[in-house]
Amino acid sequence: MTTTSTTTKQPRQYTSLIAGQPRTASRAISRYAPSNGVKVAEVNAADSNVVDAAVKAARRAFDEGPWPRMTGFERAAVLSRVADLIDAHAEELAMLDAEEGGKPLKLARGDIGGAAMLTRYAAALAVEMRGDTFTNSGPDFTGLVLREPIGVAGLIVPWNFPALILCQKLPFALGAGCAVVAKPSELTTGSAVRITEFYVEAGLPEGVFNLVTGDGEAGGALAEHAGIDLISFTGSTATGRRVVEASKQSLTKVHLELGGKAASLVFADADLDDAADGVLFGAYFNCGECCVSQSRLLVQDSIAAEFVARLADASARIKVGQPLDDTTDVGPMIHDGHLAKVLGYLDTGAKEGARVAVGGSRANAGDLASGLYVQPTILDSVTTDMTVFNEEIFGPVLTVTTFTDAADAIAKANAVQYGLSNSMWSKNIDRVLNVSKALKSGTVYVNTAIDAPPNMPFGGYKASGYGREMGQAGFDEYTTLKSVNIRTGRRAGTFAITAPRAVRR
Repeated sequence: MTTTSTTTKQPRQYTSLIAGQPRTASRAISRYAPSNGVKVAEVNAADSNVVDAAVKAARRAFDEGPWPRMTGFERAAVLSRVADLIDAHAEELAMLDAEEGGKPLKLARGDIGGAAMLTRYAAALAVEMRGDTFTNSGPDFTGLVLREPIGVAGLIVPWNFPALILCQKLPFALGAGCAVVAKPSELTTGSAVRITEFYVEAGLPEGVFNLVTGDGEAGGALAEHAGIDLISFTGSTATGRRVVEASKQSLTKVHLELGGKAASLVFADADLDDAADGVLFGAYFNCGECCVSQSRLLVQDSIAAEFVARLADASARIKVGQPLDDTTDVGPMIHDGHLAKVLGYLDTGAKEGARVAVGGSRANAGDLASGLYVQPTILDSVTTDMTVFNEEIFGPVLTVTTFTDAADAIAKANAVQYGLSNSMWSKNIDRVLNVSKALKSGTVYVNTAIDAPPNMPFGGYKASGYGREMGQAGFDEYTTLKSVNIRTGRRAGTFAITAPRAVRR
């Protein structure tokens, strides 16, 4: 299917859903499609009173309701039904994310498939949730380690992968037995509202999952609410710091997945055809609005000129277009302020001495004139002291820096404040293993880019945050441990200290 216009004649109306019921506040936010400026949604903006009501509903559901006390099989059955509903409504969900966020429709479809996969994987982990047992501390002593849900989780979801990142968090929290209050971005609310409705349809008990719609006011109220036991936030490093500050008063546990400035390290012994394809995919995927975007190319100096020429030629053929056109590779920026920010980085790069190999300006010809588009851009001759080397641009921009050997490549890859991901391209297994271990990032892609299954944990080093999503580690974020020390028989005496347990609490 190929279409170039929005599918809605009237803007969609979104409001908070608390215990399955709509809850409104006095303020509304209009959302305009970044592809053409058409109003596609009006989002009711939750205030602190609405957030408080959502947290209290989740608190009641967790403290008094059946969900945390249900078996893992019972929770998994609900999650599996939701995954089926996501699959059944995949095209609808993909269209919502494409219209509201400017995401190319073919990529949005992939996101929705990933959301269903993550939900099914979390269902499997719910069945396997377990603690531990210690039976070797003496004949009269047994130690049990119980793994329990942490409580009420607040999930703050960004605009760049609305359905996918929601499902990197939500089914894992629910599978562990938590109750949840989630806040999607005001820019991309639609798919989260529909997925909330799917949970109601699938039989999730009342109040276990609540959605608050709105902007930073709602997010701030959620982060600082004393009734929240864990905040999981995905977004910018600057906002992540504010989330941590907001959580301090109540000492809420915080999990952060923040900014990135990933590098693609291309060595001379790589399959250069494969590497060129992967480097461009890593740089331009999701319009470059991706925390793991491979936005820095570090290429060995002996092949740099030929490789950059190859990239520039291929980059010029990438289609910038309307998100709902199936042939589009790169869509618009999320909003006009972000467009200005990306274009500002292009100006800064040129002033600091970078050479524009391809692109370098706004794309506004033909049916792109009313949208927020940037040409896929390669900035060559970038040095490590340049702004574009160090700061997250979050657009379809690739910088090029050369290196001499593995040590130089590692040093330049690790030179930025971020540590979310990197990729490397080489056919030398010794180099692959040694460089992978030396890179300071939570993920390393080898001979691929932005490519990982749901059972692999994901998260960052340094200013890219802490905690993990996906995998067993991502599930465990929503749990806490309790030690149960059991003694059988009679104690030797009230104050007796007997071997082998010399340490008592």
